[in-house]
Amino acid sequence: MTQYLLSVWHDDETIYTDPDPEFMEKAFRQVDAFNTEVMAAGAWVFGGGLQPASSATVLRAADGGVSMTDGPYAESKEQIGGFWVIEAPDLDAALEWARKGAEACMAPVEVRPFQEEPA
Repeated sequence: MTQYLLSVWHDDETIYTDPDPEFMEKAFRQVDAFNTEVMAAGAWVFGGGLQPASSATVLRAADGGVSMTDGPYAESKEQIGGFWVIEAPDLDAALEWARKGAEACMAPVEVRPFQEEPA
């Protein structure tokens, strides 16, 4: 089976700084139910939510050294907010899990397959 990254994207950091309690309670409840379903199906590998992009530290290798900067790698309106790693028999199955994940967390979910390991 192929592993897929299902990444959750947020376009507004107020979800972290000024969350709507009703929205967050609903999202947590729905995501917990989704996680339980993925685990029960044997598709779960790993998953988790992330702190806001502003909490990131970026390390860049250059000129024989490594520089370090605060903040997200990309200056973008949308940033990754969480993810799941799942196993699925094919892209269609992964897309179905992503559909359910997007409904559960009420945010866009991007699906990307992992690279195959060389034989």
